[in-house]
Amino acid sequence: MTQKMQMSLEVNGEPHTLIVEPRATLADALREELGLTGTRTGCEEGVCGACTVLVDGEPVRACLQFAVQAHGREVTTVEGLRGGEMMAALKDALAENFAVQCGFCTAGFLMLAAGAFARDPDMDERAMTELVSANLCRCTGYQPIVKAMMEAQAAMRVPAE
Repeated sequence: MTQKMQMSLEVNGEPHTLIVEPRATLADALREELGLTGTRTGCEEGVCGACTVLVDGEPVRACLQFAVQAHGREVTTVEGLRGGEMMAALKDALAENFAVQCGFCTAGFLMLAAGAFARDPDMDERAMTELVSANLCRCTGYQPIVKAMMEAQAAMRVPAE
């Protein structure tokens, strides 16, 4: 019998208290306890990156992190990007560059971009290519994704009229 643990965390700006099994992953807690299904579970071995979320602003593989490791921390999921300037710029650029096909990996790439743009809003193409190589996409290849992220980054530099 496994004793459950109580934990508190902030997800997308809202405080939550969860009671989880110690071995529950952050991905499972987000999806099953909070209904945030934008965090995908692909390989569940930390290889594909579909489960990428931000913990205190840093990208982590939610399938590899225990939920209790997020106790007291701020977690951002793809749902937390909704309605923001960054999401609008990325969404437009991904569509314009045909960088989304099946969409399974897209949330992971969006979270990678969100973390990277916050840390370094002036990433060059080489750094962006290296960043994107952290996740897997079996449909589009990486060049359209890199191009879209470069365009989104540039669009966010232009002041809104």
